[in-house]
Amino acid sequence: MLRLGIIGLPNVGKSTLFNALTSAGALVANYPFATIEPNTGIVPVHDPRLDVLTKIVQPQETIPATIEFVDIAGLVKGASEGEGLGNKFLGHIREVDAIVHVVRCFETDCIQHVMATVDAVRDREIVLVELGLADLATVEKRLEKTERAARSGDEQARLEVAMLERLEAVLAEGKPARAFTPSDEERPAFRSLNLLTTKPELYAANVAEEDIAGGNPAVQALEAAIAASHEPAEVITFSAQMEADLLSLLPDEQREYLEALGVPETGLDRLTHAAYHLLGLLSFFTTGEKQVRAWTIHRGETAFEAAGEIHTDFQRGFIRAETVSYDDLVRAGGWKQARDQGLIRSEGKDYVISDGDIILFRFNV
Repeated sequence: MLRLGIIGLPNVGKSTLFNALTSAGALVANYPFATIEPNTGIVPVHDPRLDVLTKIVQPQETIPATIEFVDIAGLVKGASEGEGLGNKFLGHIREVDAIVHVVRCFETDCIQHVMATVDAVRDREIVLVELGLADLATVEKRLEKTERAARSGDEQARLEVAMLERLEAVLAEGKPARAFTPSDEERPAFRSLNLLTTKPELYAANVAEEDIAGGNPAVQALEAAIAASHEPAEVITFSAQMEADLLSLLPDEQREYLEALGVPETGLDRLTHAAYHLLGLLSFFTTGEKQVRAWTIHRGETAFEAAGEIHTDFQRGFIRAETVSYDDLVRAGGWKQARDQGLIRSEGKDYVISDGDIILFRFNV
């Protein structure tokens, strides 16, 4: 399951966004560290194709793919040295697949800002510096330990020391660990560090409802700062309050509300699409009388790997993957019709899954 960590300074809208995304009722309060232990919520991934397949197949149940959101306590300047919740906060980040960095881009006297003023570019930099300093401390500690092993004649330790010294130099320059490229030989040691700045990230700019369609100066400044960085990241503009208000509306009312604001999708849908793109994910489907279900895998993965995502027995006894594209199945009107029209393909273990593939796995154990 995809796991996204929602981070940022205190009082930027993280928990309000989390509540709106998950309807989990996390504590929302106007003071730093209202969130101490991370709140978690599992939400379905909205995919219109799943709705269409359900109408065609009419199964007993429909199961969407899911994302787990983790609302992590607000980070403050000095967190890498133990300020605020310090290492506890940073440890929670290590457990997620990607980071949603919430940045406040709205002014109000009702919600205090931990830095007294609203400055999206400054706030982003505070968080990035703290993550980088925490990683630098991790590398320095590992380097000290590995140097002792290298002095005793451990050849593997000598190789790791060379890697750590190069990595230390990158982090000391203020660059994220993502900017470091280990060799194939170094990659296992690099991954074992589980550095915070290796996490893929996207930004969620929290704006007032009237700015949701665009034109917010703070968002524009944030986008410019990100574009000027070593590795630009996607910025999703949302209004945490608007997302919270949507919860009280029926589906038709939600659509009308979004259309009136000039927004095509909810914040959850936009975050989901951005996260899938960031992590190189795609969806495939399985269909049958009992169940229509969406599954998530990485782009480039094969039918054999997709089978293992469903069940180890499917992978262990893999025979073939009977496959049809979503568009072909919908045009045909169902699996039987698609088979009659010769649209079902028989694929082997090495077949690379395409987004929207509908697959029937044949296996024998």
